[in-house]
Amino acid sequence: MSTSSSSNTPTCKLALVQLHVTADKDANLANARNHVLEAASKGANLIVLPECFNSPYGTSFFPEYAESISDGPSVKALSAMAKDAKAYLIGGSIPERDPKDNKVYNTCTIYNPQGERIATHRKVHLFDIDVPGKIRFQESETLTAGNQLTHFDTEYGKIGVGICYDIRFPELAMIAARQGCFAMIYPGAFNMTTGPLHWELLQRARAVDNQMYVAACSPARDLTAGYHAWGHSTVVGPGGGVLKTMDEKQGIIYADLELEAMNELRRNIPVYSQRRFDLYADVSKAKP
Repeated sequence: MSTSSSSNTPTCKLALVQLHVTADKDANLANARNHVLEAASKGANLIVLPECFNSPYGTSFFPEYAESISDGPSVKALSAMAKDAKAYLIGGSIPERDPKDNKVYNTCTIYNPQGERIATHRKVHLFDIDVPGKIRFQESETLTAGNQLTHFDTEYGKIGVGICYDIRFPELAMIAARQGCFAMIYPGAFNMTTGPLHWELLQRARAVDNQMYVAACSPARDLTAGYHAWGHSTVVGPGGGVLKTMDEKQGIIYADLELEAMNELRRNIPVYSQRRFDLYADVSKAKP
């Protein structure tokens, strides 16, 4: 992992947009646009939306709200948002229907400041859990898992993306960090059972293990909806400390992601140069 000087790298100002999501797709897209432009007006140059920001979260809703990412209304709106904001936009996620096989995916699309789509991430690990007496949720009833990891380049550095349940699998962040990413971003929608237990803990674990920035962006909590999101969108620094967080309501938080602070930590605690790949595999190089 590189720890080269970042003195000539512009500062990345991150904004996490925690949105109230309704059953009205058009209203959700309009709300997202207003908040993206607000974040840009405050100087954010990397803006993140939540998981399933354009639709209610639930297996019964995914097929109903699914659309093509080649010409659907949500991707058109996201492209326009990024272009008008003149910022990189990680477009949360939307239910995607692939017209080639009619399968439905939980998909994040990423845009540059010109509004061009530069990366796409289909959720790799589907959220299939059953906590007796608390929650049962089976994404695999309607969704298909993605089959690739996602990193994209910016003038601030390389960034990795996962979606929600992907954060529980440390390999994604390990591979991203060893392949040069300075941040791992997760649009996510933890619930009222897993949120208090693991939302912040997992972000801090991924950050401190890999000495990188980690952020997770949730929808706002709506107790009238069928799925109750935990909220608490959060940014964690490469030392594992929480830089910014919020409550469960709609809003925006901001954080500067400073490469020199990350590089200084890596110089002071040089775990990457001390790894014993003679004893265990480098997951960033291991073939599936």
